[in-house]
Amino acid sequence: MKAARDGGVGVWALRRPERQLLTGCLLLISLGFLMVLGAGQAAGRRLGFLELLPLITYVSSLSAVHLILVLSRFRGDQILFVAVGFLSGIGLLAQYRMGAFDATDPWASARFLFPSGILVMLVVCVTGMRGRYGRLASRPWLWAGLSLAILVALLVTGQRFRGGIYAVGFVTPTEALKVTVILFLAALIDKDAKILRKWSGSVPVPPLKSLMPLIGFWALLAGLLVLQRDLGMIVVLSVALLVMLVAGTARLGYLVYGILAATGLGFLGLKLFLHGQARIQVWQKPFDDPTGDGWQILQGLSGMYSGGLWGEGFGRGNPEYTPIAESDFIYSVIGEELGFVGCVALVLFFLILFARGLSIAERTKSSYGMLLCTGLTTVMATQTFLNIGGVTKFIPLTGITLPFVSQGGSSLLAAFFSLGLILAVSDGEVVRVSRGRSGVASRRRKTSSSGKPAPV
Repeated sequence: MKAARDGGVGVWALRRPERQLLTGCLLLISLGFLMVLGAGQAAGRRLGFLELLPLITYVSSLSAVHLILVLSRFRGDQILFVAVGFLSGIGLLAQYRMGAFDATDPWASARFLFPSGILVMLVVCVTGMRGRYGRLASRPWLWAGLSLAILVALLVTGQRFRGGIYAVGFVTPTEALKVTVILFLAALIDKDAKILRKWSGSVPVPPLKSLMPLIGFWALLAGLLVLQRDLGMIVVLSVALLVMLVAGTARLGYLVYGILAATGLGFLGLKLFLHGQARIQVWQKPFDDPTGDGWQILQGLSGMYSGGLWGEGFGRGNPEYTPIAESDFIYSVIGEELGFVGCVALVLFFLILFARGLSIAERTKSSYGMLLCTGLTTVMATQTFLNIGGVTKFIPLTGITLPFVSQGGSSLLAAFFSLGLILAVSDGEVVRVSRGRSGVASRRRKTSSSGKPAPV
């Protein structure tokens, strides 16, 4: 009992930096909520318990996560969750500002999305910590089959809306591919890494025979996504594939051949599919149809321009004029009401999130864990680039949401599932008991977050 008590005290002290950073995060987001509530009161809106419920849910969820991590003796990364806490808080603020939380309905679905995501993250993290996440690598083709089954089921039973295909209730089950496909790739590349490193020929080429199963799966996956017109998902998963191949084999040639193949296939796709051509045309010349296809991007740019350096303040702008602002164009809402400074702060926290994810990948002892963290972090980074790049007109719009910030149940749950896996990897390897040839039990030491052996 005394050892358990001392262990609990040790973890409580160990996680002090996370606790301090979370406290600062909670104070900042609470101040933001007070600003929005103050603007609402000034406009004549009554302040009741349901108005405060999103803030209460946010504070309770983050506090509960910290306590559960301490009680479960979690010794993983302490900055990753804080960064996500800040990003999620900004997202909740923007969604609250846009009226996503119905003040008259205590059971509105939007109220349960964030705590549900937090619960998913905790379950995945606690279940997979101490190296238990490694069990996910045992059957890579199970994840591949599940990915294809999701796409086939959606094509058969889904409904088309605004060019995309959705399940009942406009749910997007394809968001699960950001997890299942990465689990498949991490397991397969880890298992075949030695073979995939063996290039041959005067002009080096990869082992095509060994790559054929992966190429076949990718052709089926991309074909089904094309039928659903989900070009953004193809880009996100393809970038993750190339990065994971390079990380797992140390062969930059995969990136070179991948870029060449993507360029050729992308050019061919634009020639064959009118949907892609329309998006390119809107991107290049939004003023050709300012009240039609170009309306959304022009309204988003106008809102960010009006925000200036410091913004108009939460609750004081007019982001409701931008279509789907709470989802695809949430970044323009932040630009209008928090200004350039707010946008820079948001991007900095995303960079912290990606840096921590890649740092965990670099430090982990398991090659499977390294590939898993690399792939999941790459998915989130690519998704962020596509969303912010599209809103700011740097690249064509893809309809991709902003991780942890945009409103969207499936996307948010997939992002928190990914975060749970990365946190589980950061916790290190479990202390195992194994038997050598002499039959004497021996213990393998757990590694700390720095990669050095920790006391057993």
